[in-house]
Amino acid sequence: MEEQQQQNVLAAAFPAPPPFWQSFTPENLSSISSLRAAEPQSSSSKVEPDSATELPIRLLELPAELRWLQPPEPPVEGIYRCFGDLYNMNDPLPNLEEQGIQQLYTPPLTPTSNTGGKHTDRALILKRIAKSLLLNFLELVGIMSVNPEQYQEKIQDLRTLFINFHHLLNEYRPHQARESLIQMMQTQLERSRAETQGIREMKMKVEGILEGLSQAKLAEEKENEERGNEVVEDGRDVWEALEREFG
Repeated sequence: MEEQQQQNVLAAAFPAPPPFWQSFTPENLSSISSLRAAEPQSSSSKVEPDSATELPIRLLELPAELRWLQPPEPPVEGIYRCFGDLYNMNDPLPNLEEQGIQQLYTPPLTPTSNTGGKHTDRALILKRIAKSLLLNFLELVGIMSVNPEQYQEKIQDLRTLFINFHHLLNEYRPHQARESLIQMMQTQLERSRAETQGIREMKMKVEGILEGLSQAKLAEEKENEERGNEVVEDGRDVWEALEREFG
């Protein structure tokens, strides 16, 4: 009864804070910090742990008032609860026989595999089931036009075909997840390459502008130097003329 009330509290739209929030007092936080600091570090870890990415040291023996101050161990197997809902760590796709449904095809081991000399390609099986669905639907239309009371059996056949079709599609989900991840990584790689190429082109433009500015500056310095030499030569001619005149 108490566990059911706790589940209802966790599953409420606006749940109250859990009761262990009262354990997070300044005194308890100081106590557990002191205990963690006194815990001997492993000899292999020579770098200071990053508090933003690494979990704090787990202490095996703690007083009752400090047990809520460290997070629980990550679940490895079984089930875990999150926001009032239960989740299974290992959630495989159940086969149709476990669900009490007739399986109309031989389960292939791979998308293109042969089992017992029979072709078990999933794409071919999906096409066959799709054709069977169309055929059974036409048969259902014929039954409804002749004897509508006998529709139940054909409806059940259609249901079995649809469930087999959907189950076979669900077997492709891991492959779809891998392909989606590959596509996302390729998109990120292409974007990174495009950004790198843009940076290189901008670098070449900036280098060209800087080279042009440096050449213009060198030309200006050379021109100023030539003008200075001309002024010196003119001054020297004047002094020589004065020396000849008054010498």
